Amino acid sequence: MTTMRGWREEVVALSLRGNGYGDEEEDRPEKPRRYGVTEMRSPFYSFRPAHHALQEILDSLGPFVDGLKFSGGCHSLMGKELVREITDLAHKHDIYVSTGDWAEHLLRQGPSSFKQYVEECKALGFDTIELNAGSLKLPEEALLRLVHLIKNSGLRAKPLFSVKFDSSDIPASGDRAFGAYVPPVKQSSERVEDVDLLIRRAERCLEAGADMIMIDADDVCQRADSLRADIIAKIVGRLGLQKTMFEASNANTSEWFVKRYGPKVNLFVDHSDVMNLERLRGFNIRRSIPSSRLASPFFLM
Repeated sequence: MTTMRGWREEVVALSLRGNGYGDEEEDRPEKPRRYGVTEMRSPFYSFRPAHHALQEILDSLGPFVDGLKFSGGCHSLMGKELVREITDLAHKHDIYVSTGDWAEHLLRQGPSSFKQYVEECKALGFDTIELNAGSLKLPEEALLRLVHLIKNSGLRAKPLFSVKFDSSDIPASGDRAFGAYVPPVKQSSERVEDVDLLIRRAERCLEAGADMIMIDADDVCQRADSLRADIIAKIVGRLGLQKTMFEASNANTSEWFVKRYGPKVNLFVDHSDVMNLERLRGFNIRRSIPSSRLASPFFLM
């Protein structure tokens, strides 16, 4: 008897093959995917016994999810047995498991504690260790040593960089006549990120063996229709789509990325936005195929 999960996966697989996405250049391949990756934030209500809710989510959305992230170090508040249950559940759905922003707290106890942390994460079933470069506040060479340590442990390394800029660089909304006087805006106290330096540090992490670069660019994307969309374009142009993942905090941000960079863009979203993101990816593919092929159930789910 076919289970609900098996039925959904079979529908997706048939739909992908039926639309001709079966080679290396396909827009929406089956898992494991090298591009078009969707990493999902683990729901905070996934604690025992309510972690069955996570299973229901994965039963419904499993074919569309590539990774599961424990955000905010929430795994540090769980028992080891529960963490292992959740990582095993994700692996059953062919989903990798990533840590969130937590490694920086271990470094306060010394380098040996970080190595112990990596070994424990591996034992609990984690596949990826995230390194928040901004929170770590380490010299570049020290960050690269952490990447090497993670890779030597057999896990994937995912450095996280945050893009910041001065909000006063964004023009005020509203129409103004050409040549109208624009009063100067007081500079904000936000830290301005040197994007070229950020990209160079990310490139060195990739050279050291990092598997993916996570970019927290929500500050930019909220003003995507203003001047600073060029920051995202610069990052994509230098690092490429396949090795870069962007954090999309809401559905509007996801739509912004898919519309501009297509279904191959890698995004980290909340579990509540997964289906909407997959719809956007499918719609982007659908625009380039004949109408006679749109009856596939992949586009109707």
